[in-house]
Amino acid sequence: MPHSLHGRLMLDLAGTSLQDDEPALLCNPQVGGVILFARNVESREQVVALVGQIRAVAPQLLIAVDQEGGRVQRFKQGFTLLPAMQQLGDLCLTDREAGLELTRDCGWLMAAEVIACGLDISFAPVLDVDRDTSSIIGDRAFSDQPQLVTDVAAAFILGMKEAGMAATGKHFPGHGGIFADSHLEAPVDNRDWVQLSQHDLVPFAALAGSLGGIMPAHITFPAIDPDSVGFSEFWLKQVLRDQLGFNGVIFSDDLAMKGADVAGGYVQKAQLALDAGCDMILVCNDREGALEVLDFMTQQQVSGSDRIKMMLKSNSLSWAQLENHPRRVATMEQLQNLNTNN
Repeated sequence: MPHSLHGRLMLDLAGTSLQDDEPALLCNPQVGGVILFARNVESREQVVALVGQIRAVAPQLLIAVDQEGGRVQRFKQGFTLLPAMQQLGDLCLTDREAGLELTRDCGWLMAAEVIACGLDISFAPVLDVDRDTSSIIGDRAFSDQPQLVTDVAAAFILGMKEAGMAATGKHFPGHGGIFADSHLEAPVDNRDWVQLSQHDLVPFAALAGSLGGIMPAHITFPAIDPDSVGFSEFWLKQVLRDQLGFNGVIFSDDLAMKGADVAGGYVQKAQLALDAGCDMILVCNDREGALEVLDFMTQQQVSGSDRIKMMLKSNSLSWAQLENHPRRVATMEQLQNLNTNN
């Protein structure tokens, strides 16, 4: 595979340092990324050391984490605890200018702290439109008002960009309209195109040009297309690429999730996701499944992607530089006041 092309599989690691079998795994040319979870974290210093180990054996890899804020924040000890995004959306309802400014600073702070550990991206922000409908989204969303989600997310994305991180919007075309959790089951949303395009799709359509990546939901919208979104050429090629003009990276959501099982076993899921238009596929929390996909991709000699490199961090900032950075200090102080007032 040419050096400029990235492998298209992102997988996870077992622990807080590389295990004996993992360096060889990461060097496989079909592997293009690693995602870290809470089990990979003991301390900030240890995360920096782990990322250093990864970079030493496979410097080209895209290293990611889910560091949204609120209840989805893998890095906690030694990091700023960010509010749930709904809290920022609510603040914008009461004081729009102050809310958008703090949101932008939160995007910068989250991204700066992640980059200071050597990672490239956090899969953020959530662009779903929800307040309390979905069992898995809820307060991860900025609001249940599409235009407010768009405006507040735009500020967060701008902050991320200022820190040197490309943003990834999720979960296209919207996971906020149904109760079911796609980690545990295969959700079906019966809304039609008009309903969806006037509601959930609004933030994705408005922000497609500002996003480096987009992650589709493991949801089926049978009134629109029979296939689950992450395995659907209609959704990924016709809607996302052609209609919305999105030119960035399409990341599958984790193929180990129950919502993905509608597509079959791991090989079938991987093949369908790649054929539908995913640039990078994620297989997490199931090493056997990841190895099965890796064997399949190796046998098929799946071609690399030249898009993935656009997600690599564009800034290098050490913790020493960041720790007492005026913007970090001021944002942490504002967040403390926000928590005190709530």
